[in-house]
Amino acid sequence: MTPHEQLFGAYPDWLSHTLALAGQESKAASATLVDGTQIERLGTGVLALTPSQDTSDHRLIVSAGVHGNETAPIEVLNHLVTELLDARWQVRRPTLLILGNPPAMVAGSRFIEHNLNRLFSGAHQSPPHAGSAEAARASWIERTCKRFTGQAQVVHYDLHTAIRPSMREKFALYPYIPDREVSRDQLEFLLASEVPTLLLQHKAGTTFASFSSTELGAESFTIELGQVHPFGENDLSRFAGIQDSLRQLMRNQPPAAAGKYDVSEMVVFEVVEEIIKTDHHFQFHVPDDVANFTEYAPGEIIWQDDHRCYRVGNQPEAIVFPNRDVPVGQRVGLLVRKRQP
Repeated sequence: MTPHEQLFGAYPDWLSHTLALAGQESKAASATLVDGTQIERLGTGVLALTPSQDTSDHRLIVSAGVHGNETAPIEVLNHLVTELLDARWQVRRPTLLILGNPPAMVAGSRFIEHNLNRLFSGAHQSPPHAGSAEAARASWIERTCKRFTGQAQVVHYDLHTAIRPSMREKFALYPYIPDREVSRDQLEFLLASEVPTLLLQHKAGTTFASFSSTELGAESFTIELGQVHPFGENDLSRFAGIQDSLRQLMRNQPPAAAGKYDVSEMVVFEVVEEIIKTDHHFQFHVPDDVANFTEYAPGEIIWQDDHRCYRVGNQPEAIVFPNRDVPVGQRVGLLVRKRQP
């Protein structure tokens, strides 16, 4: 029996196996590649890769599909797994690959009951999320990541695509850790991956990347790679940068373009205001079709309620992740400002 058959049976690849077993507790399975690499299927949509020759001092976590309709990064990871099983290259770094929300992937929706990317760092234990399938998935992913990483140093990339267009198509978000700066190696990785914009977050959150950053001590990034499309409708040539960089990283080699870029070319933004929907009288003055990173001039009104009216300060501010259709108490968007050199 081939490693492919041991892991995925009669299914043609990891993705099709994951979609077929979405929402089910699949039995663990394992396979050994010709070079001695161990691949374990820890559960539906989760693979642990243990190389026969571990030449790295870091463990790598790469996730996609935390929002089920963000399909391009899922297809990128599936392609890398297929290459590995076809013996086109050898993994040299312990790696955990995660497809976050298989039921939502099947449904072609962002989530089923609750936004999985708001359920980490223990948020899955709190009402109204507790008891839902997505809360259980978040809890299981947390435990799986902790077992995988142990006391090792960790790098985590959580790959997404956005529901709306963006003035800056590809950008990364760096979770907030007091007094921590992004390393040169990570800036080079992002630039080599064709991700030239970085947004520094201003407080700890309940996203997957925030969990891995705060609780695993990982160098973590949420990476936005373009716009949402259904399975089979992605132009994967537009994702060659991140695919090539991840392949090199899993091989424990520097990105092919490392050293090509001056890290000062990275455009860095900081959060100015987190917009929270305060009550049912809340008014959001940003159009529904506005692109991420659209700038607003000083003095423009962005939102208001019965107690406050927010105007842009004395420098332009850009909107990121605007979404008026959220429940009271949740985030409507972020206002960000370009960091000065």
